Parts: sequence; structure tokens; C-alpha cells
Amino acid sequence: MMENFKHTTVLLDEAVNGLNIRPDGIYIDGTFGRGGHSRLILSQLGAEGRLLAIDRDPQAIAVAKTIDDPRFSIVHGPFSALADYVSERGLTGKIDGILLDLGVSSPQLDDAERGFSFMRDGPLDMRMDPTRGQSAAEWLQTADEADIAWVIKTFGEERFGKRIARAIVERNRIEPMTRTKELAEVVTAATPGEGQIQTSRDPYLPGGAHLGEQ
Repeated sequence: MMENFKHTTVLLDEAVNGLNIRPDGIYIDGTFGRGGHSRLILSQLGAEGRLLAIDRDPQAIAVAKTIDDPRFSIVHGPFSALADYVSERGLTGKIDGILLDLGVSSPQLDDAERGFSFMRDGPLDMRMDPTRGQSAAEWLQTADEADIAWVIKTFGEERFGKRIARAIVERNRIEPMTRTKELAEVVTAATPGEGQIQTSRDPYLPGGAHLGEQ
């Protein structure tokens, strides 16, 4: 589902200014998102300049395809394969600058169907690209307690990671979780004392980060 609101890119000018755009340069926007950086870069390029954008989110690709500019091209895939995209286009050694705006975007967090936020109930997905790989629900049903705890600790720095992982595994043995609300309830119940709301959010972004690496 496409968003009905305009996404505002944070620190837009500061990020693009760091590229020191040359009118005839070749640049890469490795995380297209909703196109804020790409559009500003294009506005500073001359007729001979080029911009290659990358994103793994199908919604971002749909937005990118609305940009009708011969200097612009978009690749649907992870930025980790950037070297391959550059080589395939004969651009090795010719790139003048690369921009990466890492992390989950506000449109992804605000869309309940993406499953990134416990504030809105939706499918337990968390994938940057929902068309590829395992969803969070599928991964949590097959991963063991140690793996889940490692992900929560590594990506989320959550001190109750082992306790949360144990609670997730025990819950899935009874009935597999498929909704973000279910995971939030399990995490909150497994987190003692103060700050339960904060800690119940923490495993979400680590989970998304882990799935993004797979």
C-alpha cells in the first residue's frame, strides 16, 4: 500500500552537500527511500551527470519509477551488492560519490502492514523487501533460543535478550505468532520492572536489521 502523506527527508541539504556534486559527475544513492536525496542530487547535476539509485523496498521502487529523467536509473536490490551494479554498468572507477541513509524509514514504521512497529498491529513481517526471504514470523518459528537472543543482543543491545528469546520460543511452541501485537505482548511480559514499553519496541528494529542482512 502506498502512503498518502509526503515523507520529509531529514538533513537533506547537509547530506547532499557532503557529496560536493560536480555537474558532470556520476553518483550513487544507495538507499533511495522516497527519493528526497535523489531529487536534490538530480537538481544539481548537469546534462552529462548520472545518478544510480538502489533500494530493496518495492514501494521505494514504485516511487523511483515516477522519476522521468534520462540521467537517473534505479536498481531493485540490496546496497550490499553495489559493486556488482557498478561493474555491470561499466562504472568501476568512475563513481564520484556515494550516499547511504541507513535504517528503517518513517514510512516503513508507519505502515502497519510492514510489521516494523509494535505501535500498530499488523503482520509480523519486518522485511525491507517483502517479496524475498523469510518474514520475521517465519524466522522466529524456526530459529532456536540462542540465535534469537544473539540477534536481540547484537542489533538491539537489549539486556533482557535471553529472557525475551526464551519467552518467544515458549510462546511459539504453544501457538506460532503471526502479528506484531502478539510479539509486543510476549516481549512486554518478559521484560521486568520499569521501561516495558521501551524494551518491547527494541527487538523490532533488531529483527528487521537481521532479516535485512539475510
